[in-house]
Amino acid sequence: MTATLTKPPVDVSTEPEQPKKPRDTRGILTWVATHALGLVLGLMFATPVLFVFLTAVMSDDQAFTSDLWPREWHWNNFIGVFDKAPLFQYLFNSLTYSLLATAGMLISSIPAAYALAKLKWRGRNVAFLLVIGAMMLPPQVVAVPLYDTWSSLGLTGTLVPLIAPYFLFDAFSIFLLRQFMLTIPQSYVDAARVDGCSEFQALVRIIVPMAKPGIAATALFCFLFTWNDYFGPLLYTGEVKEQWTLSLALATFKGMHIVQWNSAMAVTFLTMIPAIILFIFAQKSFVKGITFTGVKG
Repeated sequence: MTATLTKPPVDVSTEPEQPKKPRDTRGILTWVATHALGLVLGLMFATPVLFVFLTAVMSDDQAFTSDLWPREWHWNNFIGVFDKAPLFQYLFNSLTYSLLATAGMLISSIPAAYALAKLKWRGRNVAFLLVIGAMMLPPQVVAVPLYDTWSSLGLTGTLVPLIAPYFLFDAFSIFLLRQFMLTIPQSYVDAARVDGCSEFQALVRIIVPMAKPGIAATALFCFLFTWNDYFGPLLYTGEVKEQWTLSLALATFKGMHIVQWNSAMAVTFLTMIPAIILFIFAQKSFVKGITFTGVKG
């Protein structure tokens, strides 16, 4: 009789654990070194926004101290500011001003930029030099005659003097769009003409779809400028409180509630939110538009 030997079962739990792979610290350090400038700049721009937010959620007493972190989070500060000022009305006025001005800028600037970039006509270079000259003209120089003109028309105290000029002429937008359209090959426009397209059809069907990044960047510039504009609303709507924009109302709110820094910072943070959200969603088109603008002269 032979005895069979069986191998005892191996206890898996007693097997030594495999040593963990060390982290790739060299890759992390390389990434930090490559993006060091961007990280520093990002921190510089994010710090004021963080400071405004943290002050906005502080109590009235703590807002006067040197504390940088709230002891208690007062989220109701963002709701309480709506009881102290008609912010919804000011928000509506700001959106009306910014959206209509941006739409008017696109309607007037895209055809003008197309004429300067893709059409050959006598006096084109002179017209472009006039656009450059209009860019260099400070707005304060023409403020008095423009105000006198709008006052004679009885339109001061409204948003019309702020919006209407964008439907007529905006030198910076024309220049930016013209520079971007120069990067589009002329052969596309020539092929459209051969196929029987008019200049308007070539603009709408060929140039506008290919110039979307430049148009997005120009629209973002116009929206942010009008959203943050303080001089224009102060000049034309300063005496009519119902027509104030958020930028003008914010300065007045800080003057009225100077002892309540948390409320003032809450209004400031709420005012920044639309611009931040818009830039986050449009940053790719914005960066692409700025990158290709100015490639050709």
